[in-house]
Amino acid sequence: MIATTDRTPLPRTFFDRPVLEVAPDLLGRLLVRTTPEGPIALRITEVEAYDGGNDPGSHAFRGPTARNGVMFGPPGHVYVYFTYGMWHCMNLVCGPQGVASAVLLRAGEIVEGAEQARKRRLSARDDRELAKGPARLATALDVDRALDGTDACAAGETPLRILTGTAVPSDHVRSGPRTGVSGDGAAHPWRYWVADDPTVSPYRAHVPRRRRS
Repeated sequence: MIATTDRTPLPRTFFDRPVLEVAPDLLGRLLVRTTPEGPIALRITEVEAYDGGNDPGSHAFRGPTARNGVMFGPPGHVYVYFTYGMWHCMNLVCGPQGVASAVLLRAGEIVEGAEQARKRRLSARDDRELAKGPARLATALDVDRALDGTDACAAGETPLRILTGTAVPSDHVRSGPRTGVSGDGAAHPWRYWVADDPTVSPYRAHVPRRRRS
């Protein structure tokens, strides 16, 4: 169970900062998913930063669309997208309203509600794999597009909420290129993870899709 001292909600001001400040600072924080069966809590161990119009790897690089509108603010909201026709991934919006940026939650440790997560992640070989990767994380927490736009900083009971947890010391934070990003954004070292944590996902470089003949 999570200690009472860890349950202080993160304020919206935490997210109202540049994405490259917010992303590493999210490591060690707690994401709580409220469900009818009870809460599921995840300690964040791996993230990636996406800097909107300054970042060719970002969904918001070319401006707002129906899909990415939540990325333009306000900060502290959840941006959920559907990818490869199969999976959902979740992000936390940061920066000032009107300027798109978000942090993709790539991996974490389920610290409460593992029984629920196991039912959703039947292929996981052990609990370290329950949320090891962004699609697995969203699946374990039962996150889909219905939660797009959720205010994770709202007062009262909400489906998703970010708590203070225990911030990871800077000497335990590692960084490197983002997974699967191609083109001009491929080299940015904007993936951050907790050193030596077994729940962190393996790095994979972008592999171009084969065109059908």
